[in-house]
Amino acid sequence: MSPTATGPAAVAEWNRTAADYPRGLCLHQLFEAQAARTPGRAAVEADDGRLDYAGLDRRAAALAAALRARGVGPETRVGIFVERSAEMLVALLGVLKAGGAYLPLDPAYPADRIAYILEDSGARLVLVQAATRELLPAVDGVEAVLLDAAEADSVRVAPPLDSQGPAVDPENLAYVIYTSGSTGRPKGVQVPHRAVVNFLHTMRERPGLRADDVLLAVTTLSFDIAGLELFLPLTVGATVVVAGRETAADARLLAERIASCGATVVQATPATWRMLLAAGWGGRPALRALCGGEALDGELARRLRPLVAELWNLYGPTETTIWSTAQRVESPDGPPPIGRPIGNTRVYVLDEALDHAALGVEGELCIAGDGVARGYLGRPELTAERFVPEPGADGAAMYRTGDLVRIGERGEIRYLGRMDHQVKVRGFRIELGEIEAALARHPAVRQAVVAAREDGTGERALVAYLAAGEGGLPPVGELRAALAESLPEYMVPGAFVELPSFPLTPNGKVDRRALPAPGRAERLRGAAGYAPPRTALEEVLCATWAEVLDVDRVGVRDDVLDLGAHSVMAAQVLARLEMLRVPLALRDVFDAPTVEGFAAVILAREEVPGRTETIAGILKKVKGMSAQERGAALRTRQGAGGAP
Repeated sequence: MSPTATGPAAVAEWNRTAADYPRGLCLHQLFEAQAARTPGRAAVEADDGRLDYAGLDRRAAALAAALRARGVGPETRVGIFVERSAEMLVALLGVLKAGGAYLPLDPAYPADRIAYILEDSGARLVLVQAATRELLPAVDGVEAVLLDAAEADSVRVAPPLDSQGPAVDPENLAYVIYTSGSTGRPKGVQVPHRAVVNFLHTMRERPGLRADDVLLAVTTLSFDIAGLELFLPLTVGATVVVAGRETAADARLLAERIASCGATVVQATPATWRMLLAAGWGGRPALRALCGGEALDGELARRLRPLVAELWNLYGPTETTIWSTAQRVESPDGPPPIGRPIGNTRVYVLDEALDHAALGVEGELCIAGDGVARGYLGRPELTAERFVPEPGADGAAMYRTGDLVRIGERGEIRYLGRMDHQVKVRGFRIELGEIEAALARHPAVRQAVVAAREDGTGERALVAYLAAGEGGLPPVGELRAALAESLPEYMVPGAFVELPSFPLTPNGKVDRRALPAPGRAERLRGAAGYAPPRTALEEVLCATWAEVLDVDRVGVRDDVLDLGAHSVMAAQVLARLEMLRVPLALRDVFDAPTVEGFAAVILAREEVPGRTETIAGILKKVKGMSAQERGAALRTRQGAGGAP
């Protein structure tokens, strides 16, 4: 890098982020210090109970003693395979107190993926609950340690650790988290205590968290941003409320939980905020809304900002420890900038030669500082490729994000997109090559290309474009099922499109920009042919789903998931059905994904207290309306007639 090349003065000023933080402490020691200060305060609340700081510290210490007796110490990876609960916090802190590093494993992930992560990470212990134990795949040399039920009693009465605990250094691992890999297999990012402690210390100041705050945690543990939700409150004396899996995925349940727990802070991806808005959430004036995981667009910022006390746009890859920049959004008139670097973090916008990009010229965002991870577990070549020396820093590591950004006239940094085929969907980082490799393993697929396209809800959705082999492509349900054996749900495309050939660039590569939108190409459907609606209710449901999915028609036996339905779309459909005055949850859509099945669910719940009109009577009123009028009528909220 040229020593004379300079970027905008404002960015140089932003990189003066040196700040003091407890460099000699580890993550669990921050919690222990807080527990000593406020032992009786509520630390965690969840569906399975409530723990104060003293109780959480005591149970985590007992678990740590049991783990140390099993050989857990510094650099030992221990799997966490539990549902969202207060017990999850016990497991996390117990591993850290024992000196180990936790390895989050989502019970919703396919068994093949869990098994690969366990084998690749070298983990030999996995903490489980009775509800998850049977879901854990058998891997040679891996022992399951039960947290709940009868065996948990022996863990809870284990001798406590001595006051000093194990000899853990801030450079030891705090956790290893797996992200999607371009080669078809996920890769583990190694994050040391030093990076997490710096992150938490700066986050408590900006965006800020106080002892009287209540943070509602909604993010799966396998997504690194959960670290803020679970640990930041426990370092300042605040309360973390853990939303269950079903609550976090259902807009209505989530809105109710935000209100009932008195949440003052919620961190979520743009997809979750869109889902809440689609369900008619009216906001919360006292709420500090943190938004990150993927780009925050101007339209969502414009809609969300008036509904909350503060809106923050957060940016950062897993390799630089959760968030690296933060920006409070005031009056959005377009996509908000990604913000200023947090404490002890430096950002650079570099061109292809790794020189500073000029004002207004796009370049790659590179991040250095105390948040930079150790690298990829067991992947020295990939680590050397992505973690390079920071300019003028005597060998300190800098992470090349692969994100394209541009420096604006006022020194602000604006996100433009990716330099490769990595995408963000619902906040999850996805390497399209991993999905393409999984599709290519199906014998009926000759060629596969996957893209992320924005749909009518503002969400980015995965679309698989396929060229068939000699026998033709199978029904979409079969393709989805095959992918679900190795990929988590968020990596399974929502739409599948068959193409006779792929558009090519002049150099013979697939021209991804020229791939047709799913609405303008032939989508693959299920094995059953089109079946028209037979009742007024089925007619309304077919028309509503066709409008939301932006397809010509939906039959009563079509699986809406095969047609690309996702949680935001489901929330829109439920909002349009509120006039039916039937209690429905987001889970109902995914449990009964055909119109035929969903209609049966609705009719089975017609008898609710206070109902003054039948479903047939309501539908009779809207019969003959245009699709737009019918949608407006079905979205109308009535003040009487029973609970929605």
